[in-house]
Amino acid sequence: MKKPLAEFLGTFTLVLFGCGAAVIAGAEIGITGISFAFGLALIGMAYGIGGVSGCHINPAVTLGVVVSGRMSIGEAIPYIVAQIAGGIAGAAVLLMIASGKTDYSVAVNGLGQNGWGAGYLGEYAIEAAFIFEVVATFLFLVVILGATGSGVPTAMAGLAIGLSLVVIHLVGINVTGVSVNPARSIGPALFVGGTAMSQVWLFIVAPIIGAVAAGLIFRSGLLDAD
Repeated sequence: MKKPLAEFLGTFTLVLFGCGAAVIAGAEIGITGISFAFGLALIGMAYGIGGVSGCHINPAVTLGVVVSGRMSIGEAIPYIVAQIAGGIAGAAVLLMIASGKTDYSVAVNGLGQNGWGAGYLGEYAIEAAFIFEVVATFLFLVVILGATGSGVPTAMAGLAIGLSLVVIHLVGINVTGVSVNPARSIGPALFVGGTAMSQVWLFIVAPIIGAVAAGLIFRSGLLDAD
């Protein structure tokens, strides 16, 4: 149970502090601060639990690793279950904390949920949202699979992966709020409901497509250092 527990805690931390930065401190720290909150949470967990589970904390990452040939589907299933549970738990704790402010309303202020269209951040169309999530997840997995491959120095892998997540957020927050991680999207959407739940499919499907594409490229040997 060590690996699923590590994945649960890692995803819990990412959602609590990443989405929490948006919900609790977004007005003060802005897009740059929120972007670094997600990236730094990932960096911290990479060094905290990376030695236990590899710190996927993202079902798309786990699927990309499976497709690349570095993990079996049987090993992946407990990871994915734990990641989704961790994302839900992180969103639940964030909701409890945010609700401690008298003027907070989950319907108005949300939980850092992902989305697109009229009334959502930059009001980008669904096509733009889908393309961004596929491409951003693909590039994110290229960094992850490249930085963690055998024969590659991995001491700085956590830093490289975390900083890549920062860059993805800097570019994409106004487009979709940035998912590249189905567990990060499912947790907040469950508690916000409404539009967030009706749109969450995109933040499951698009990251999976991007991750699988990256995994296939590494499996083919085109980018693998081995």
